[in-house]
Amino acid sequence: MKRALSLIATAALLAACAGPEPKKPTAAEAAQAALPAAAFPTPGGGGTTAAAALPWAQAFQGARLQRLIPLALANNRDLRVAAANIESARATAAARDADLWPTVNVGVSGSRATAANGGINSSYQAGLQVAAYELDLFGRLRSLDAAAQAALLGAEANQQAVRIALVAGVATAEIALQADEALLRITRDTLASREQSLQLIRQRFEGGITSEIDLRAAESALQAARVALAQTQRQRALDENALVLLLGSALPADLPAPSGALADFEPLAELPAGLPSEVLTRRPDVRQAEQQLAAADANIDAARAAFFPRITLTGSLGTASNQLSGLFKNSAWSFAPSLVQPLFDAGRNRANLAQARAQRDIATAQYEKAIQSAFRDVADALAGRATLAEQRSAQAAQVDAESRRLALAEERYRAGIASSLDVLDAQRSLFAAQQALVQVQSQRAQNLVAVYRTLGGGA
Repeated sequence: MKRALSLIATAALLAACAGPEPKKPTAAEAAQAALPAAAFPTPGGGGTTAAAALPWAQAFQGARLQRLIPLALANNRDLRVAAANIESARATAAARDADLWPTVNVGVSGSRATAANGGINSSYQAGLQVAAYELDLFGRLRSLDAAAQAALLGAEANQQAVRIALVAGVATAEIALQADEALLRITRDTLASREQSLQLIRQRFEGGITSEIDLRAAESALQAARVALAQTQRQRALDENALVLLLGSALPADLPAPSGALADFEPLAELPAGLPSEVLTRRPDVRQAEQQLAAADANIDAARAAFFPRITLTGSLGTASNQLSGLFKNSAWSFAPSLVQPLFDAGRNRANLAQARAQRDIATAQYEKAIQSAFRDVADALAGRATLAEQRSAQAAQVDAESRRLALAEERYRAGIASSLDVLDAQRSLFAAQQALVQVQSQRAQNLVAVYRTLGGGA
């Protein structure tokens, strides 16, 4: 007993060599330090449902999205990898939890050997055995178990982040396809209009009314429309391929065709002003970084526990005999505790502790960066929400103005007051304004999806 106490005292002295553990900031303190002082750039409103509590099925009501998103959730490979990572982390956590309990084996053994007197000695044993069960007096195994549990929670948060990103990705790809359809419709209408204009100008040129310059300008405008049509068709094919990749399978044969109408939708409740921390803590990527920080804390505790002695127990309980026929007549037991204290390991434990502390510093910085990145994502999305609405309104007004301008130019051209160049210029301006309107409508719709995603929208 005196020797054991002496060893434990020596172990405590050696463990002190690890140095005092510096005060570790909690996750809440790290989050508070990382958050900017300013609130989000959007005033509070009267919404009742937070984005994180709004399932995607309620946020995105389109008939195509109602078909596409479940397909992506069932087949997307990234989501499958995230689910497999959860199972891997769960198995690791179960293994670490099992280390806290003794392993009991049942066994039967026998041996025969030549004795010194020339005879044969026989020995037979049967019973239960416990091999090297570690008494976790200093919390090494409990710390490793806590780190594994934190890794499991982090894997679950990562899966949720992948789900939200996948839902938002499908919605964004669908919006891009709708924009492509709108641009194709506008481009085909423009192409038809320019074909009619070219036919009219060619007739006037053949009649000697207009010059060849007007004819060549009309031909150039027609070819420009054909170029735009080819570009839009190619972009639509690329966007459809991107959607297929997200789905993990081909588009359903009975899926309704894109309408090309970018209807506005408001899936979000208004954000309460001045409460960024409450919003950001709902984001699964922030929760994942927080669990990584918790795992790093636990690894430090496990590394410090390595400086203390490791006490293990080995024992057996059963029967023994030198005759196989009498194996179960005589009971037998053994008990062999051991205490191992590292005295010299060439600095291995110190290095492991230093590494654990460095990993904790890395996890802290990553957690703070996750908070700051999330804040910026939300702030950017909310800033775009207001300005894109204003831009769309102004762009729609420009399209109306260019439409009236084209109508007046055509009327003046038919009356012989204006030249064909005025009509062609009005056509180009209207086409450019219409394209810009589709783009800003697409950006606004995608921004609404981004707001839903950055606020940790429910998946």
